[in-house]
Amino acid sequence: MANYFTHFSCLLDVGTPENAAHALDLYNALSEENAAEDPPSEGFLLSIQPEHGGTQLWIRDDETGDPEHVIQFIKRCAAAFRLTGLWGFQYATTCSQARVNAFGGGAHVLDLATGKTIAWTYTDGWLAEVLDGGDPDA
Repeated sequence: MANYFTHFSCLLDVGTPENAAHALDLYNALSEENAAEDPPSEGFLLSIQPEHGGTQLWIRDDETGDPEHVIQFIKRCAAAFRLTGLWGFQYATTCSQARVNAFGGGAHVLDLATGKTIAWTYTDGWLAEVLDGGDPDA
């Protein structure tokens, strides 16, 4: 049986070590909400990166993760810490065994000040659509 995974690793600068510590509380609250879902989505791991002055959060999967869960967390941090600018991350979807159409990925860019999505892409179905005569830029 094949297992499917979503992998990512990214940083978010929250400005101060105090904000980074508070971000752990936001992460725990979101994780508790996620655990109450039926079924719960895959989460992600979070740690503070001291080599970056203690203001960087390292967000990554633990075997597999949920990009939407990451986006929710980033929006909460952006609102709580009044972050501005653009932030984004990319992810890969993989499979433990060779399967047709089992590999892909995507990327997502947010405006931190507004929480709005600036751009996103997801390759699931894109190749089949283009090979079937669809517009590759659509």
